[in-house]
Amino acid sequence: MSKGGSKSTIEGQAAVKNGVVRMILALLALAMNILLTVLIVFKLHQNYTWFAVVFDILALITVLYIYGLHTSSSVKIPWMLIIIFLPVAGMVFYLLVGLNNTSRKMRKRYKKIDEALLPRLPENTDVEKRLQQELPFTANIAHYLRKYAGFPVYENTDITYYDDAAKGLEAQKEALRKAKGFIFMEYHAIEDSASWHGICDILEEKVKEGVEVRVFYDDMGSIGFINTDFVKRLEAKGIKARVFNPFSPGQNIFLNNRDHRKITVIDGKVGFTGGYNLADEYFHVTEPFGFWKDTGLRLEGDAVRSLTVTFLEMWNAIRDDDVDDVSFEKYLTDYDYTAKEKTYVLPYADSPMDDEAVGEEVYMSMAESATKYVWFITPYLIITEEMIHTLSIAAKRGIDVRIITPGIPDKKMVYSLTRSYYNVLVRNGVRIYEYTPGFCHAKMSITDDYMATCGTINLDFRSLYHHFENGCLYAGCQAVMDTKKDFEKMFSEANEVTEYYRSGRGSFLRFGQMLLRLVAPLM
Repeated sequence: MSKGGSKSTIEGQAAVKNGVVRMILALLALAMNILLTVLIVFKLHQNYTWFAVVFDILALITVLYIYGLHTSSSVKIPWMLIIIFLPVAGMVFYLLVGLNNTSRKMRKRYKKIDEALLPRLPENTDVEKRLQQELPFTANIAHYLRKYAGFPVYENTDITYYDDAAKGLEAQKEALRKAKGFIFMEYHAIEDSASWHGICDILEEKVKEGVEVRVFYDDMGSIGFINTDFVKRLEAKGIKARVFNPFSPGQNIFLNNRDHRKITVIDGKVGFTGGYNLADEYFHVTEPFGFWKDTGLRLEGDAVRSLTVTFLEMWNAIRDDDVDDVSFEKYLTDYDYTAKEKTYVLPYADSPMDDEAVGEEVYMSMAESATKYVWFITPYLIITEEMIHTLSIAAKRGIDVRIITPGIPDKKMVYSLTRSYYNVLVRNGVRIYEYTPGFCHAKMSITDDYMATCGTINLDFRSLYHHFENGCLYAGCQAVMDTKKDFEKMFSEANEVTEYYRSGRGSFLRFGQMLLRLVAPLM
């Protein structure tokens, strides 16, 4: 618990209340902006023939533009249909939400910082060649990640898998207490409550010892958990803090891309990542949706360098009026470390600022390379036709393809949308399980006892196409078998719904799910 007892609790409750109010007001402002714009355009479209002709030509050009985009047809078709059948509302909605007008400026900023940071990662082609000899399918994925995402594969790294976020948090706090030089923390959501207070107390003590501490969080992810003065309170303690993309409809239309990453780096030597945010529900302090299932990883050794670079990318790229790092040397120094186990570890990041769907490509490659089984767990299942096809072909090849989704939803509409994908998958041999103890927030995959992934990337459009994400591929180590053991435990606790969704849905339900599937990429 934090210092201050009941006072801290009262302040935390006020922060949550104020954050929720700000979120509601911001969403109302966004809705009003869109509605007002649609009404104005609609009136002009009705009353002025020249405007209607110009607008309709613009709509046609926009449809052709969307058709020519190098992205999944599952993303393009819904936008094309809504613009064709509802040209006024569709065009306005696409220009305000589907098309980020600030993306060109943001792309330049991220390109500039990546050009400074990514060359500081080793290529490790010698490691990749050894991996090719031992685990060729993993080496192929490693080659892709190095060439198209900029992240290499490492040896000389110890990796620990945590089957529960609470275990990861305790290990994280223990490592934080040992920090000597710097601490970097980047999270989608931070809740100003008990779990965070335990971390913040440690950070405050480390600042007094001369450790540099930086905290970075997503405004939308944390908006219901903290107040607007959260950064000021952290900075008053000596903690450097930044907010990713403050939620301000009407002023900032770079709203569709959020920072969904979860990273802690300590001295460039120890790193943590996984599915959990820094909020009470992840650590069973509160349980609004039953038992909250989440997982994480601890890395120690050479591979932590990639996590450090990933954090520095976001810290330095988000705003052009920040005072950014002039030099990165003090955070990317080499040090002597000898791993206890031979392993291959590849932390990687995914960004909407390029045209590469890294998270989706890794997941599909896991399925394509499987010879026995490939298993997934995700809180949301909203995927492209390309991924449906990949999973279906794997199952038809005789591969044991399984997906675990929540038994208790956190968002009912998204839950219905998730279930709408079951039928097309199970008809092709994919097995679906719902995690009955509660809500599963973990995002993992495993293939054939030799490679696995754990990170922040859901099997949904937002994670795969719109958010900044990160993951970790690991192979040939005990952590893979620990991951498999956890999957087997989850299967034993879950309810298999494969047969029911093969034929057990009514026609009304099928029709409703079809409509949900149509708008899925727009959500």
